[in-house]
Amino acid sequence: MTVPTGPQGQQVRAYSVLPAKRRPLTLHTVDGLRLVGELSVPADDDPVATIVCLHPLPTAGGMMDSHVLRKAAYRLPALARVAVLRFNTRGTSSPAGTSEGVFDDGRAEGLDVAAAVAAATGAGLPDPWLLGWSFGTELALVHGLLPRVAGAVLLSPPLRAPARLALPSWAADGRPLVAVVPEFDDTLRPNAAREAFAQVPQARVVGVDGARHLWVGAAERALGEVVGAVLGPGAVPLPRVWDGPMSTADLSAHLRPPR
Repeated sequence: MTVPTGPQGQQVRAYSVLPAKRRPLTLHTVDGLRLVGELSVPADDDPVATIVCLHPLPTAGGMMDSHVLRKAAYRLPALARVAVLRFNTRGTSSPAGTSEGVFDDGRAEGLDVAAAVAAATGAGLPDPWLLGWSFGTELALVHGLLPRVAGAVLLSPPLRAPARLALPSWAADGRPLVAVVPEFDDTLRPNAAREAFAQVPQARVVGVDGARHLWVGAAERALGEVVGAVLGPGAVPLPRVWDGPMSTADLSAHLRPPR
């Protein structure tokens, strides 16, 4: 639910909601599950790019409404003409609802990634980029080399063993890979990330000074790096003032921050 904020030409803030066409989605996996999702596209223009969002660890509060992904859906269709598809992986709950199935620690969730990519391409959108955050980066690396996927952006990648084992496949494939790594991340920091991704020639590691794993207070920087990766450096920085309709999100349903 949103409420008007008043006159035009306002600063884009943490809970600003910019115009877009938003609709709920039900994704269907090949093993028969229905997943809760949402698609947000530019209100008046065709999108120039698509991102499919893969959320943080659901057993630690991650979901399609984790704040960076929610803000991507609130802002990027208007500020960058980027379509945003976000969804709850199997067994995950958010204010939008609960996806069927049970958490499988990144294994069967590969079918969820495939269902989301199929939904994006089936909607006639530009070939999607995967935007993974934390656990979502594991899904992107292990399961993301699907037909029509343009590349992947990884926020706070922990690079557990399955993801590290997937890096040679990305190196051989050649699709772009951008890791956006907080200076004070809990699991993998920029220098270690550069060493780990060195085996992927096309990979680029961006260290973000002052940021932490949850991107609290740094979501704007994270979204700028995402858009720069997907659209190129000419698309950033994102505007900080919106000269048009704007509303403010009602976050009463969001009970706890993501991890």
